[in-house]
This record gives sequence, structure tokens and C-alpha cells, in this order.
Amino acid sequence: MQLGTRWAAGGEPPARLSPEFVAQLRAVEADLPPNEEGVARWTLTWLEGRPVAELDTGVIVTLDHAGAVVVRHDDEDEFG
Repeated sequence: MQLGTRWAAGGEPPARLSPEFVAQLRAVEADLPPNEEGVARWTLTWLEGRPVAELDTGVIVTLDHAGAVVVRHDDEDEFG
């Protein structure tokens, strides 16, 4: 795992993320209650070369093995 960075929801994500990945981050942010934007923070790490962005609310955005963007919640079973 490679540590990345943190930024506030609604802020500018790291430039090395693909446009498709950023679009999904923005879609997640659009569903946040108004009081969470700018308060909730993303944490970006890299696992096996793939980005993993986790919002403080428990939403995780990552890429699957085929390169598709996947959104899940940290209470969901990744293998189920």
C-alpha cells in the first residue's frame, strides 16, 4: 500500500486520478448532506497500483481488477 493524500469533500482531488474516477468522487459528494461538504474528508491510498479513496462517511471508491470504478461502503463485504 502506498499512502496518498487527504482533501476535503468538494475540494480538488489529486491530478493523477482519472477523469472517470474523479467523476465518481463528485457523484458521491453530490449525495452528501449540505453540512458534510467541506467537512468530510477523502483519504487516498494506492493498493496494488490502484487508487482507493475513502470518505470519512465510510464510502469507498476504488477500481476493480478490470479497471472499472466501484463504489461501496466500508461495512459491505468486499468479497460478497
